[in-house]
Amino acid sequence: MVVHYGTNSESRDRGMSEPETKTGQTSLAALYAEPFRVQRPARQTVPFVFASPHSGSCYPADFIAASRLTPLALRRSEDAFVDELFSGAPGLGAPLLSARFPRAFLDVNRAPDEIDAAMFDAPPKVAIDLPTSRVSAGLGVIPRIVRDGAEIYRSRLKAREAEERLALLYRPYHAALGRLVDETRARFGVAVVIDCHSMPSQAAVPDVVLGDRYGASSTALLTRHAEQAFQLQGFRVARNTPYAGGFTTILHGRRDREVHALQVEINRHLYLDEEHIVKKPRFSEIKARIDHALAALVALSPELMVRAREQTRFAAE
Repeated sequence: MVVHYGTNSESRDRGMSEPETKTGQTSLAALYAEPFRVQRPARQTVPFVFASPHSGSCYPADFIAASRLTPLALRRSEDAFVDELFSGAPGLGAPLLSARFPRAFLDVNRAPDEIDAAMFDAPPKVAIDLPTSRVSAGLGVIPRIVRDGAEIYRSRLKAREAEERLALLYRPYHAALGRLVDETRARFGVAVVIDCHSMPSQAAVPDVVLGDRYGASSTALLTRHAEQAFQLQGFRVARNTPYAGGFTTILHGRRDREVHALQVEINRHLYLDEEHIVKKPRFSEIKARIDHALAALVALSPELMVRAREQTRFAAE
Protein backbone atom coordinates (compact mmCIF):
# COMPACT_ATOMS: atom_id res chain seq x y z
CA MET A 1 0.00 0.00 0.00
CA VAL A 2 1.18 3.51 -0.87
CA VAL A 3 0.06 6.52 1.16
CA HIS A 4 -0.17 9.88 -0.62
CA TYR A 5 -0.65 13.07 1.36
CA GLY A 6 -2.67 15.56 -0.66
CA THR A 7 -1.11 18.99 -1.04
CA ASN A 8 -2.31 22.12 -2.72
CA SER A 9 0.58 22.00 -5.17
CA GLU A 10 0.93 18.30 -5.88
CA SER A 11 0.49 14.94 -4.16
CA ARG A 12 3.63 13.28 -2.87
CA ASP A 13 4.52 10.08 -1.04
CA ARG A 14 5.40 10.57 2.58
CA GLY A 15 6.10 8.18 5.36
CA MET A 16 4.37 10.34 7.98
CA SER A 17 2.23 13.44 8.27
CA GLU A 18 2.95 16.78 9.88
CA PRO A 19 3.78 16.16 13.56
CA GLU A 20 0.74 16.64 15.79
CA THR A 21 0.31 16.94 19.54
CA LYS A 22 -1.34 14.25 21.65
CA THR A 23 -4.57 16.22 21.51
CA GLY A 24 -4.60 16.10 17.68
CA GLN A 25 -3.71 19.77 17.28
CA THR A 26 -1.79 20.97 14.26
CA SER A 27 -1.04 24.28 12.64
CA LEU A 28 -3.51 25.71 10.17
CA ALA A 29 -0.72 26.06 7.59
CA ALA A 30 0.12 22.37 7.92
CA LEU A 31 -3.51 21.40 7.47
CA TYR A 32 -3.91 23.63 4.42
CA ALA A 33 -0.73 22.11 2.98
CA GLU A 34 -1.95 18.51 3.46
CA PRO A 35 -5.75 18.44 3.69
CA PHE A 36 -6.21 14.73 2.97
CA ARG A 37 -4.43 11.46 2.44
CA VAL A 38 -4.94 8.73 -0.15
CA GLN A 39 -4.09 5.14 0.68
CA ARG A 40 -3.65 3.28 -2.58
CA PRO A 41 -3.25 -0.44 -3.16
CA ALA A 42 -0.09 -1.55 -4.94
CA ARG A 43 -2.44 -2.14 -7.90
CA GLN A 44 -6.11 -1.23 -8.08
CA THR A 45 -8.02 -4.40 -8.92
CA VAL A 46 -11.65 -3.42 -8.25
CA PRO A 47 -13.79 -0.49 -9.51
CA PHE A 48 -14.40 0.88 -6.01
CA VAL A 49 -13.21 4.10 -4.39
CA PHE A 50 -13.70 4.57 -0.64
CA ALA A 51 -13.90 8.01 0.96
CA SER A 52 -14.02 9.07 4.61
CA PRO A 53 -14.89 12.79 4.72
CA HIS A 54 -15.72 13.18 8.42
CA SER A 55 -13.06 11.18 10.30
CA GLY A 56 -10.42 13.94 10.22
CA SER A 57 -8.94 14.62 13.66
CA CYS A 58 -6.24 17.23 12.95
CA TYR A 59 -7.54 20.30 14.78
CA PRO A 60 -5.92 23.66 14.00
CA ALA A 61 -4.70 25.24 17.25
CA ASP A 62 -6.19 28.59 16.14
CA PHE A 63 -9.58 26.92 15.63
CA ILE A 64 -9.55 25.47 19.15
CA ALA A 65 -8.53 28.84 20.57
CA ALA A 66 -11.39 30.57 18.73
CA SER A 67 -13.95 28.05 19.96
CA ARG A 68 -15.98 28.28 23.13
CA LEU A 69 -15.94 24.46 23.30
CA THR A 70 -13.39 22.02 24.65
CA PRO A 71 -11.43 19.86 22.19
CA LEU A 72 -13.48 16.85 23.33
CA ALA A 73 -16.76 18.65 22.66
CA LEU A 74 -15.55 19.60 19.16
CA ARG A 75 -14.75 15.96 18.47
CA ARG A 76 -18.36 14.90 18.99
CA SER A 77 -19.09 15.94 15.41
CA GLU A 78 -16.44 13.53 14.10
CA ASP A 79 -17.11 10.22 12.45
CA ALA A 80 -14.36 9.10 14.77
CA PHE A 81 -12.17 6.19 13.59
CA VAL A 82 -14.28 5.53 10.49
CA ASP A 83 -11.11 5.74 8.38
CA GLU A 84 -9.77 2.88 10.51
CA LEU A 85 -12.98 0.86 10.19
CA PHE A 86 -12.65 1.03 6.39
CA SER A 87 -8.85 0.82 6.26
CA GLY A 88 -9.07 -2.67 4.80
CA ALA A 89 -10.10 -1.21 1.43
CA PRO A 90 -6.55 -0.86 0.00
CA GLY A 91 -5.87 -4.50 0.87
CA LEU A 92 -8.89 -5.40 -1.24
CA GLY A 93 -7.55 -3.46 -4.23
CA ALA A 94 -9.39 -0.12 -3.76
CA PRO A 95 -8.07 3.34 -2.81
CA LEU A 96 -9.20 5.08 0.37
CA LEU A 97 -9.40 8.89 0.56
CA SER A 98 -9.52 10.38 4.06
CA ALA A 99 -9.91 14.01 5.06
CA ARG A 100 -7.44 15.17 7.73
CA PHE A 101 -9.41 18.28 8.70
CA PRO A 102 -12.26 17.88 11.20
CA ARG A 103 -15.92 18.08 10.29
CA ALA A 104 -16.49 20.84 12.85
CA PHE A 105 -14.05 23.00 10.87
CA LEU A 106 -15.36 22.18 7.38
CA ASP A 107 -17.96 19.72 6.13
CA VAL A 108 -17.26 18.47 2.61
CA ASN A 109 -20.56 16.59 2.57
CA ARG A 110 -22.37 19.90 2.10
CA ALA A 111 -22.73 22.02 -1.02
CA PRO A 112 -20.09 24.77 -1.19
CA ASP A 113 -22.75 27.50 -1.17
CA GLU A 114 -24.44 26.24 2.02
CA ILE A 115 -22.96 29.10 4.03
CA ASP A 116 -24.44 31.12 6.87
CA ALA A 117 -23.34 34.67 6.06
CA ALA A 118 -24.28 35.78 9.59
CA MET A 119 -21.30 33.83 10.94
CA PHE A 120 -18.87 36.31 9.37
CA ASP A 121 -17.86 39.89 10.09
CA ALA A 122 -18.38 40.83 6.42
CA PRO A 123 -19.93 39.16 3.36
CA PRO A 124 -17.61 36.34 2.22
CA LYS A 125 -16.44 36.50 -1.38
CA VAL A 126 -17.97 33.13 -2.20
CA ALA A 127 -21.25 32.03 -3.73
CA ILE A 128 -24.03 31.78 -1.16
CA ASP A 129 -27.36 30.14 -2.00
CA LEU A 130 -30.66 30.77 -0.28
CA PRO A 131 -30.49 29.34 3.26
CA THR A 132 -31.24 25.62 3.39
CA SER A 133 -32.64 23.80 6.40
CA ARG A 134 -29.13 22.56 7.18
CA VAL A 135 -27.69 26.09 7.14
CA SER A 136 -30.53 27.36 9.32
CA ALA A 137 -29.81 24.55 11.76
CA GLY A 138 -26.15 25.56 11.94
CA LEU A 139 -24.90 22.62 9.88
CA GLY A 140 -23.69 24.25 6.67
CA VAL A 141 -20.38 23.68 4.92
CA ILE A 142 -18.77 25.73 7.71
CA PRO A 143 -20.71 24.50 10.74
CA ARG A 144 -21.91 26.85 13.44
CA ILE A 145 -22.71 24.08 15.93
CA VAL A 146 -21.47 20.60 16.84
CA ARG A 147 -23.60 17.49 16.93
CA ASP A 148 -25.27 18.19 20.27
CA GLY A 149 -26.26 21.72 19.24
CA ALA A 150 -23.54 23.63 21.11
CA GLU A 151 -22.28 26.80 19.41
CA ILE A 152 -18.68 26.46 18.19
CA TYR A 153 -17.36 30.02 17.99
CA ARG A 154 -16.86 32.78 20.53
CA SER A 155 -17.32 35.51 17.92
CA ARG A 156 -17.84 36.07 14.21
CA LEU A 157 -15.26 34.77 11.78
CA LYS A 158 -13.24 36.82 9.32
CA ALA A 159 -14.81 36.68 5.87
CA ARG A 160 -11.55 35.42 4.35
CA GLU A 161 -11.87 32.21 6.41
CA ALA A 162 -14.77 31.04 4.27
CA GLU A 163 -12.73 31.66 1.13
CA GLU A 164 -9.64 29.91 2.51
CA ARG A 165 -11.42 26.82 3.78
CA LEU A 166 -13.26 26.30 0.51
CA ALA A 167 -10.18 26.96 -1.65
CA LEU A 168 -7.62 25.05 0.41
CA LEU A 169 -9.64 22.18 1.91
CA TYR A 170 -13.02 21.70 0.25
CA ARG A 171 -12.06 21.94 -3.42
CA PRO A 172 -8.84 19.89 -3.10
CA TYR A 173 -10.75 17.09 -1.35
CA HIS A 174 -13.45 16.82 -4.02
CA ALA A 175 -10.88 17.24 -6.80
CA ALA A 176 -8.91 14.31 -5.37
CA LEU A 177 -12.05 12.18 -5.17
CA GLY A 178 -12.95 13.17 -8.72
CA ARG A 179 -9.51 12.11 -9.97
CA LEU A 180 -9.81 8.72 -8.27
CA VAL A 181 -13.23 8.25 -9.83
CA ASP A 182 -11.99 9.20 -13.30
CA GLU A 183 -8.98 6.87 -13.02
CA THR A 184 -11.23 4.03 -11.87
CA ARG A 185 -13.83 4.49 -14.58
CA ALA A 186 -11.10 4.68 -17.24
CA ARG A 187 -9.66 1.39 -16.02
CA PHE A 188 -12.84 -0.61 -15.39
CA GLY A 189 -15.56 1.14 -17.41
CA VAL A 190 -17.45 1.87 -14.20
CA ALA A 191 -16.66 3.40 -10.81
CA VAL A 192 -18.31 3.07 -7.41
CA VAL A 193 -17.84 5.63 -4.63
CA ILE A 194 -18.44 4.26 -1.13
CA ASP A 195 -18.87 7.29 1.13
CA CYS A 196 -18.03 6.12 4.65
CA HIS A 197 -19.69 7.60 7.74
CA SER A 198 -20.86 6.84 11.26
CA MET A 199 -24.13 7.88 12.88
CA PRO A 200 -25.04 8.71 16.47
CA SER A 201 -26.61 5.83 18.36
CA GLN A 202 -30.34 6.22 18.86
CA ALA A 203 -33.18 3.93 19.80
CA ALA A 204 -34.39 1.78 16.91
CA VAL A 205 -31.60 2.91 14.58
CA PRO A 206 -30.11 -0.09 12.73
CA ASP A 207 -26.43 -1.06 12.68
CA VAL A 208 -25.87 0.09 9.09
CA VAL A 209 -27.78 2.51 6.86
CA LEU A 210 -27.17 2.50 3.11
CA GLY A 211 -28.02 5.72 1.30
CA ASP A 212 -28.43 5.74 -2.48
CA ARG A 213 -30.77 8.75 -2.65
CA TYR A 214 -33.65 6.38 -3.30
CA GLY A 215 -31.95 4.88 -6.33
CA ALA A 216 -30.74 8.14 -7.88
CA SER A 217 -27.04 7.66 -7.11
CA SER A 218 -26.67 3.88 -7.30
CA THR A 219 -28.08 1.02 -9.27
CA ALA A 220 -30.43 -1.24 -7.28
CA LEU A 221 -28.08 -4.15 -7.95
CA LEU A 222 -25.24 -2.46 -6.08
CA THR A 223 -27.39 -1.37 -3.14
CA ARG A 224 -28.88 -4.83 -2.79
CA HIS A 225 -25.43 -6.43 -2.99
CA ALA A 226 -24.10 -4.09 -0.28
CA GLU A 227 -27.11 -4.80 1.90
CA GLN A 228 -26.54 -8.55 1.67
CA ALA A 229 -22.80 -8.19 2.29
CA PHE A 230 -23.41 -6.44 5.64
CA GLN A 231 -26.33 -8.68 6.60
CA LEU A 232 -24.16 -11.77 6.15
CA GLN A 233 -21.88 -10.35 8.84
CA GLY A 234 -24.78 -10.06 11.28
CA PHE A 235 -25.46 -6.33 10.86
CA ARG A 236 -29.02 -4.98 10.86
CA VAL A 237 -29.30 -2.93 7.67
CA ALA A 238 -31.73 -0.25 6.49
CA ARG A 239 -31.92 1.76 3.29
CA ASN A 240 -32.21 5.55 3.05
CA THR A 241 -33.72 5.99 6.52
CA PRO A 242 -32.73 8.09 8.35
CA TYR A 243 -29.87 8.93 5.96
CA ALA A 244 -30.39 8.83 2.19
CA GLY A 245 -27.01 10.25 1.14
CA GLY A 246 -25.46 13.70 1.20
CA PHE A 247 -23.75 16.09 -1.19
CA THR A 248 -20.99 13.59 -2.05
CA THR A 249 -23.49 11.13 -3.47
CA ILE A 250 -25.16 13.94 -5.43
CA LEU A 251 -21.90 15.32 -6.82
CA HIS A 252 -20.10 12.09 -7.66
CA GLY A 253 -22.99 9.68 -8.22
CA ARG A 254 -23.52 9.98 -11.97
CA ARG A 255 -25.23 6.81 -13.13
CA ASP A 256 -25.49 8.22 -16.66
CA ARG A 257 -21.66 8.22 -16.72
CA GLU A 258 -21.25 4.78 -15.10
CA VAL A 259 -20.39 6.28 -11.71
CA HIS A 260 -22.35 5.03 -8.72
CA ALA A 261 -22.23 6.44 -5.19
CA LEU A 262 -23.43 4.73 -2.03
CA GLN A 263 -23.31 6.23 1.46
CA VAL A 264 -22.61 3.79 4.29
CA GLU A 265 -23.42 4.80 7.88
CA ILE A 266 -22.14 2.67 10.78
CA ASN A 267 -23.94 3.01 14.12
CA ARG A 268 -21.46 4.33 16.68
CA HIS A 269 -22.88 2.22 19.48
CA LEU A 270 -21.14 -0.74 17.86
CA TYR A 271 -17.60 0.52 18.28
CA LEU A 272 -17.39 3.92 20.01
CA ASP A 273 -17.71 5.40 23.48
CA GLU A 274 -19.50 8.49 22.22
CA GLU A 275 -19.07 10.45 25.43
CA HIS A 276 -15.27 10.17 25.56
CA ILE A 277 -14.54 9.49 21.84
CA VAL A 278 -12.56 6.32 22.47
CA LYS A 279 -12.83 2.89 20.91
CA LYS A 280 -14.91 0.27 22.64
CA PRO A 281 -13.30 -3.11 23.41
CA ARG A 282 -15.34 -4.55 20.51
CA PHE A 283 -13.66 -2.27 17.96
CA SER A 284 -11.42 -5.01 16.49
CA GLU A 285 -14.33 -7.41 16.19
CA ILE A 286 -16.52 -4.83 14.44
CA LYS A 287 -13.70 -3.88 12.10
CA ALA A 288 -13.13 -7.55 11.20
CA ARG A 289 -16.82 -7.95 10.36
CA ILE A 290 -16.72 -4.79 8.24
CA ASP A 291 -13.59 -6.11 6.48
CA HIS A 292 -15.49 -9.28 5.54
CA ALA A 293 -18.48 -7.23 4.34
CA LEU A 294 -16.23 -5.06 2.17
CA ALA A 295 -14.55 -8.13 0.67
CA ALA A 296 -17.97 -9.39 -0.41
CA LEU A 297 -18.99 -5.93 -1.62
CA VAL A 298 -16.01 -5.34 -3.93
CA ALA A 299 -16.44 -8.82 -5.44
CA LEU A 300 -19.38 -7.47 -7.46
CA SER A 301 -18.51 -7.68 -11.13
CA PRO A 302 -18.26 -4.35 -12.99
CA GLU A 303 -19.84 -6.01 -16.01
CA LEU A 304 -22.96 -6.75 -13.94
CA MET A 305 -23.30 -3.10 -12.94
CA VAL A 306 -22.98 -1.92 -16.53
CA ARG A 307 -25.46 -4.55 -17.70
CA ALA A 308 -27.94 -3.58 -14.95
CA ARG A 309 -27.93 0.05 -16.10
CA GLU A 310 -28.38 -0.94 -19.72
CA GLN A 311 -31.35 -3.16 -18.85
CA THR A 312 -32.92 -0.34 -16.84
CA ARG A 313 -32.46 2.04 -19.76
CA PHE A 314 -33.95 -0.35 -22.30
CA ALA A 315 -36.92 -1.11 -20.04
CA ALA A 316 -37.71 2.60 -19.89
CA GLU A 317 -37.57 3.09 -23.65
